[in-house]
Amino acid sequence: MNLNIEAQKQNTYDAIVVGTGISGGWAAKELTQKGLKTLVLERGRDVKHQVDYPTMTKDPWQLPHANKLTEEQLKFYPVQSRTNWVNQANKHWWVNDFENPYTEVKPFDWIRGYHAGGRSIMWGKQTYRLSDLDFDANAKEGIGVDWPIRYKDLAPWYDHVESYIGVSGQMEGIPHLPDGKFLPPMELNCVEEVFRDKLSEKFNGRKVTIGRVAHLTAALPHDPSRGVCQSRNMCDRGCPYGAYFSSNASTLPAAIKTGNMTLRPHSIVHSVIYDEKKGKAIGVRVLDANTKEEIEFYAKIIFLNASTLGSTFILLNSTSPNHPNGLGNSSGQLGHNLMDHQYRTGAEADVEGFDDKYYVGRRPNGIYIPRFRNIGNDKRTDFLRGFGYQGGASRESWARGVAEMSFGADLKSALENPGPWKIGITGFGECLPYHENKVSINKDKKDIYGLPTLNIDAEWKENEKAMRKDMKASAAEMLEASGFKNVRTYDVADNMGLGIHEMGTARMGKDPKTSVLNKWNQVHDAPNVFVTDGAAMTSSACQNPSLTYMALTARAADYAVSELKKRNL
Repeated sequence: MNLNIEAQKQNTYDAIVVGTGISGGWAAKELTQKGLKTLVLERGRDVKHQVDYPTMTKDPWQLPHANKLTEEQLKFYPVQSRTNWVNQANKHWWVNDFENPYTEVKPFDWIRGYHAGGRSIMWGKQTYRLSDLDFDANAKEGIGVDWPIRYKDLAPWYDHVESYIGVSGQMEGIPHLPDGKFLPPMELNCVEEVFRDKLSEKFNGRKVTIGRVAHLTAALPHDPSRGVCQSRNMCDRGCPYGAYFSSNASTLPAAIKTGNMTLRPHSIVHSVIYDEKKGKAIGVRVLDANTKEEIEFYAKIIFLNASTLGSTFILLNSTSPNHPNGLGNSSGQLGHNLMDHQYRTGAEADVEGFDDKYYVGRRPNGIYIPRFRNIGNDKRTDFLRGFGYQGGASRESWARGVAEMSFGADLKSALENPGPWKIGITGFGECLPYHENKVSINKDKKDIYGLPTLNIDAEWKENEKAMRKDMKASAAEMLEASGFKNVRTYDVADNMGLGIHEMGTARMGKDPKTSVLNKWNQVHDAPNVFVTDGAAMTSSACQNPSLTYMALTARAADYAVSELKKRNL
């Protein structure tokens, strides 16, 4: 008995954070900087900034097979490769699908990275605030449940996060896309400037702005270890300059500096330990991925940041006499209301008259057209909510000659000069929260560690399909009105999940009977457990959501520490 007590003491911390991605890194930073001894558990391997980016400086000719996976390698990534983003330069970041299976009741592309930093190494860095247009929408339209917070609750935390991570962008004064704490914006190129001016002239209320991205365009005084963006556009390999925000380059090093963080990789958290007598969680159960040993760790507060479906799996798998259907599931909402953003539909066009113009570098960013549908007098009867666009203009490179049936001096001469200009925009559309879009535990299908897996049962419904038609048509309309030539639309059917913005499944709300979390991201059924990743989202908006995860995390951590000091947790 004494041995068990001693072991428990050694495995006891003030706080436990599960996951090291975008939100987990922020939880680690905030809690350790506030003085809490914090155990950070990562299911995958450790990845140190710069040290563990093996392809970060490799030139194209140094990558085998023209940077494409071989047929043999593709066998390990049948799901991850659906994105078309998995290649020789970044394949070490994506999970092996055979080792980490799940069941697609309906097609769902679950894109994952299991390592320290998670998908913060591979993310697109597009960084936008939600507004009250988004926080009010469910209540006004009678969809799902009402958010328990509004923009004013999150605004100071958006400030806090943006100031720390460094977000470049252009002030635009758009009420439904609030401006932030911006570093100098990246530049539009000459064709994008024409598009901006034409769009403003032809369409009242529509704007082209440069993307708001977590890339440093100026030094951060509080973090001299990070350098400014070099316009290499090789971000998904890991940036040796730390120019874009990742947990590895920013929040985890900050947590390490406090001396209060213990990072434990290869630690698969599969359930939360709930004490029936105390009526709260007391720790987590971990399977050591290397030794297969079962270990328990204990803490006063627990932050679940294992990704939307990862955190939801842990809660669903945390059963006890008082919570037979999973911790936090007294409402019956845990695992439901799964959302994502639909995209891969839009238009592209040829551009004439700029053959004497070019641009400097490979800007890791594009243009953004904020939502204009179902705002003010622009009302649709065929769908609710709206969409934005991402895209850009560029000149074709030497790669255009790869498929040419020519050779010799003429081919070499032709490829010495840049090719024609093109412009394209892709829509990103909001998805409504549907109770029937859900995940559940599958105890019959196990992963390589013998743990149960998830069933994923979700699909786009009529609202999204109607919106998608407008996303495509409006893209063509704007390019044509701007004078571009040979406008062509496209619609590449995408499954849910492919947007890699999975959200919902443990939604925030005002009523414990209809939601999993309260306004502070506390689990209603276990107030010392906080969920601040994408699982917490009550609706999806159409903006990239990662900034909101970070702001929710910082806000919840501040509240958790305050409540801990008051002995309320």
